[in-house]
Formats: sequence, C-alpha cells, structure tokens
Amino acid sequence: MIGGVFVYNHKGEILISRMFRNDIGRSAVDAFRVHVIHARQQVKSPVNSIARTTFFHTRLGNIWIAAVTKQNVNGALVFEFMHKFKLLMTSYFGKITEDNIKNNFVLIYELLDEVLDYGYPQNTDSGILKTFITQQGIKTTTREESTQITSQVTGQIAWRREGIKYRRNELFLDVLENVNLLMSAQGQVLSSHVAGRVVMKSFLSGMPECKFGLNDKITMEKQTNAKSDDNLSKGASTKTSIAIDDCTFHQCVKLSKFESERAISFIPPDGEFELMKYRTTNDIALPFRIHPMVTERDKKHSMDYKVILKSNFKPAIQAQKIEVKIPIPPNATNVQLICMKGRAKYKSGENIISWKIKRMGGSKDATLTADVEFMDSKDRKKWTRPPISMNFEVPFAPSGLKVRYLKVFEPKLNYSDHETVKWVRYIGKSGIYETRI
Repeated sequence: MIGGVFVYNHKGEILISRMFRNDIGRSAVDAFRVHVIHARQQVKSPVNSIARTTFFHTRLGNIWIAAVTKQNVNGALVFEFMHKFKLLMTSYFGKITEDNIKNNFVLIYELLDEVLDYGYPQNTDSGILKTFITQQGIKTTTREESTQITSQVTGQIAWRREGIKYRRNELFLDVLENVNLLMSAQGQVLSSHVAGRVVMKSFLSGMPECKFGLNDKITMEKQTNAKSDDNLSKGASTKTSIAIDDCTFHQCVKLSKFESERAISFIPPDGEFELMKYRTTNDIALPFRIHPMVTERDKKHSMDYKVILKSNFKPAIQAQKIEVKIPIPPNATNVQLICMKGRAKYKSGENIISWKIKRMGGSKDATLTADVEFMDSKDRKKWTRPPISMNFEVPFAPSGLKVRYLKVFEPKLNYSDHETVKWVRYIGKSGIYETRI
C-alpha cells in the first residue's frame, strides 16, 4: 500500500517525512523535489512515476503533500486518504500552513501513526480520533486575523496611514478580464467563462471613503423593482445586468454593506491594489470566432487548411496583439501559406502555424489558407489534431461588466467627489481560447 507520506513547503524543504515500508528510501524525498516541485516545466498531473516509484500529490497553497508507493495501488483510495488527512489536520489546528505544520509536527506524526498501519489506511474520523488523541493543536494567527483584531481594538486601519496628501486627487480603475473558451469544430460553445479582476490605483489625500457600483444582476433587479414605470422607460432594465457567479474582495471592503446594500464601500490603500476578483459564465460576448476547415488529400500525404477568423464586436472597436496558433502534423515537410491580412509563419520546432495580426476592427473577417505536405510513415501514430489556440486584447469587458458609479467622500479635508479625477479602463484578454479542428 502507501510506502510513505511527505509534506514539503514551496521551496521543496521537507517538513514531515514518515516511512511505513522498507522499500521506500530517503532518495524518494529528493526525487519528488527535483522532478515535480523544482521541475523546469509545470507538472500538471497529480500522479507521477519516477524511477519505478509512484508519487501521488496534492497542493494546498504553498504546501505539497505526497504519498509514495512502489506497488500497484488503487489511486482513488490514495487520494481519498490524502483528502481525509487534510480534513483531519484542519480539524485539529485550522488552516494548513507552513507555520502550523512546524508548530504541530509532533501531533501530525501521531496522527499518521494512527491513520496508517503499515501503509494501510485506518479510521480517519476526527470525532473518534479526538477521543484518544486529546492533544490540542497550536493555531497560528494569520496576518488577516491579526489586522482585524488590531482594527477592532485600536480603531486603526492597517492598510492606509494617515496624513497622505496629494496636489491632485486621482483615481484609476482597471477592469481586467480573461476569456476562456472551448469551441467545437462545428462552432458550438462547449465551455466558456470569464475570470476578471478590478485593479485600482489611488492617489487620494486623507482617509477617503469610496463607493463603487457594478451592473450585477441582484443590484439591477433591486433598483428596477424600486423604481416607477417612468424611470424604467429611461433605460434602467435588467438586460444590461450580468450574473456574477462568485467574487472575492480586498480586506478594505466592508462586506456587511455589500451583503445588505450590494454596494462596495471601502477606504482604499494608497497606490495600486486589487479591489476584487470575480467569475462569470453566462452571456459572454465572445470577441472572436474561428471557423477551421481541414481536409486530407492525395492518400493522406498532404492537408489543406482554411481558417476564417471573425470579430464579433462593434466596428469602431479595434482589437490588437492578435495571434492564432494552428497545429500541424509533426512530420510535415513543406508548408505553403497564403494570408491577405497579417503575417503567417511556420514554426517547425513547435509544429504550429503562427498567424499574427497587429490590429483588427469589429465585424471583420480574415482568412488564412495553407497547403501542408508531410512524409508518410507506416509506424507513425495517428495525429490527434490539437485545438487551434488564440491570443488577443480588446478594449472592453467580454462579460458585459460595467462600472455604474465611483464616488469619493472625504469629510475631514472636505474635497468633493466632483474635484476628484477618475479614470476607468476596460481590457479583455484571451485566457485559454481554443477551437477544435
């Protein structure tokens, strides 16, 4: 079964090392550090085989937990044990961090000896284990918790000092979104979502309070129900609203006001900071669509590509930094390219055609055709046809998110909201934007 359990920090330093079988040596600790934690390329698979040793790992922030074995074990059982062990540590000493692990290493070794017997998982129920492992875990106070305690006791705001003064009060707000898409070759959207951030840069004097409003669905529905029919006819409708699936805020945001009023109220830190993160999956305006047509001819010794790129936004808007990466078979010998817009280049080292366009307006289309010849080999594996990927940047938010208002109040210095210069910018970029061929 499980030969050993190792816990590492983000540097690859060993925090916990417990061997349960003689076939696992100290070299396994170093092998995981070198080939997984310090690997040149990011290791995406949670299961890795190194020198006839299998490593199952999971990651919690800066902590790596690895289970090691040389036997043919049930992978699902190993991951279930690791999940239960994480819950067990959480129930004893709270959040799993490097400091908490160092402060509770004696308790962790005792728990490992109870839940694993010669590598076989035993009872992992925390309620039962706490009846005979009665040791209390040592909980380390996090920076956020200590900041909250300090502000409650002293009334001080940890993220902003007093006495800040500027000749000109300015506020810069950037709505940055990454669009992720997987589309079928027939043009059907298989999955899509937007991961967004609201980044603010404040140059405000004193201790100002800011109020920030979005066109999220709950807020717009509340306002629509509260207004009369006359006001509705002026344009306040739920069609312009978006549904935010989940969001997280900077510690300066007053969450109680957001829960009750759906208003983002905060005293901003000085300089640049990330105000909020959010995610949305509904009614995404996809900036581009790719229509690929790939046909094989001459007894599968060559292929014809025709890739049509269409922009789906207003004609006045200009997209930039556009790159389409079209995969081709690895045994290609000759590639002939024709494109009327942009520049196309065959990159043999990456087995792709890179098609770059500096700028492209809305409601436009561009076409690339390619004739690819390749060697025929009887023992070659069938080409899996990887998807076409794309990079771009557009000056709008594909999710439809809009900043409805941004207000600034400073009661002590008594400068008004109208005297504050405010800038709002929207930038949409490609995340994993792929179309199958």
